[in-house]
Amino acid sequence: MTYSRTLRRMISVTVVSLLLLHLDEISAFVTIIPASTATTARVAILPKPSSDAASPIHPTKLLIQSHRQLQTTFNSCNNNGDNFLVDIASRTRRQLTQSFCAATLFIAVLTSPIVSIHTTAQHQYHLSIKQSHALAITENQQFIADIWFAVSAQYFDPTYNGLGEDGWRKREQEAMKAVANTGPEDTAVVEGAIQTMLSALNDPYTRYLPKEKYAALTAYATNTLDGGTGGGIGVQLLEDPRTKNVMIMATTSGGPAELAGLQVGDAIVKIDGMDVSEWSAELVAAKCRGMPGGKVDVDYLRNGDGGAKKEVIRPGHVTLTRAKLNSNNDVQATTFMSAGGKTIGVLKVPSFTTDTVQQLVNQLRSSSSSIDAIAIDLRGNVGGYMPAGVDAAKLFLPARAHIIAEVGQSSSAIKTYDADGIGAELSLPLYILVDARTASASEIFASALQDNRRAVIVGTTNTFGKGRIQNVQPLQGGSGIAVTRARYITPSGRDLHGVGIPPDRKPEQCEEKDAARTCLANIV
Repeated sequence: MTYSRTLRRMISVTVVSLLLLHLDEISAFVTIIPASTATTARVAILPKPSSDAASPIHPTKLLIQSHRQLQTTFNSCNNNGDNFLVDIASRTRRQLTQSFCAATLFIAVLTSPIVSIHTTAQHQYHLSIKQSHALAITENQQFIADIWFAVSAQYFDPTYNGLGEDGWRKREQEAMKAVANTGPEDTAVVEGAIQTMLSALNDPYTRYLPKEKYAALTAYATNTLDGGTGGGIGVQLLEDPRTKNVMIMATTSGGPAELAGLQVGDAIVKIDGMDVSEWSAELVAAKCRGMPGGKVDVDYLRNGDGGAKKEVIRPGHVTLTRAKLNSNNDVQATTFMSAGGKTIGVLKVPSFTTDTVQQLVNQLRSSSSSIDAIAIDLRGNVGGYMPAGVDAAKLFLPARAHIIAEVGQSSSAIKTYDADGIGAELSLPLYILVDARTASASEIFASALQDNRRAVIVGTTNTFGKGRIQNVQPLQGGSGIAVTRARYITPSGRDLHGVGIPPDRKPEQCEEKDAARTCLANIV
């Protein structure tokens, strides 16, 4: 594609209107000059003389932002004050073309927005600017634009969940308009505009994090909420993508939550009077944690599945005292004799942690010679440390077997995970017990073994279906943004999100409270 064709196409998709004011018009020429290399082009803005010859007018800043190609870099310089140059460099010619063509936002700033741009000659484009004595974009509008670009640059779905690029652009324009007349004191209006813009993606995992939420999430991730003392209420939490509520997936035996009567399936809607009904599981967990001995008020809804059913639900309220909780995530090993006379070794994995893989290795070394089959029990395991799920799968797969792939907005794999085959247990039959609470890292482990035909998945229902990867980054003022940057794809090409893993065998009875022997009674 020639530069001329490329740039005509770029112009056709350029967004050229932000604010229309009653202002004087200034003109300039934009010339695109292909540089010596195939991956560099130069934009030169040549100012026309103004009516006041002593004060020629030219842009003081040129901002070129491509929300599709992070590899593109922009370096600008002034040439003796006569023109304004921007060198655009990309790693490949294709990226350069995409940078120009794929809905590029092209703004020349003379404390004003562009209102029109059109061809004047081959390789030349006429730029019309409305001059303003006021800023063309307010601080709040710039904040909206920053968030929009942060999402656009990394969002995993190039269609923006069916909105399309034009639809997603429209949501930004609507948000910009909503905050046009706001100031620093209008936090609620700005946050409302942001939430409205992001909600159009219909993605509960892509969300704006105000200062308090971002601080809580950071403290949760760095384990600084409770001073490292482990103070909490003893629950495992997971977001329900249908209701956006955070559900209790498991309670710690003898912990504050269990003793107060909280149950698996309860949806937490308020903590200390604050509405958390659409918070992430990490944020709710952070709000529950703190120093041992501290009080925390929890409001919840109970109907068995976190609020998805339409029948009447029963609200509840409890006041809990945080306690120091010891980790109960160690791999637990038991054995039983099947009806067919086989010795089955059961390894219960409550959660994937940094210690899980070594614990599995130790158990396999000590028992593999005395058992006839292995059952990995993942019922109630909501995930945990994703790399541990990958490394655990490697213990049972041959070299070069695919485990999982991360796929981003380009629809190609960002990263793939494969087995190395070193020390893998490949001979013993393998069964994996799952339920509706088996999620995230547990699903990575189970799907890898299912797709490679290394294990039989046993359960009464599909697993939870959590197959998205988020990136959290800071914004100005201490807030942050969480963006779904990729999805997990199994070795056979499945996207498990919202669907889960279907079991290969469905016993009549296999709830988490049931023994592994019950689940496998008619299978092994």
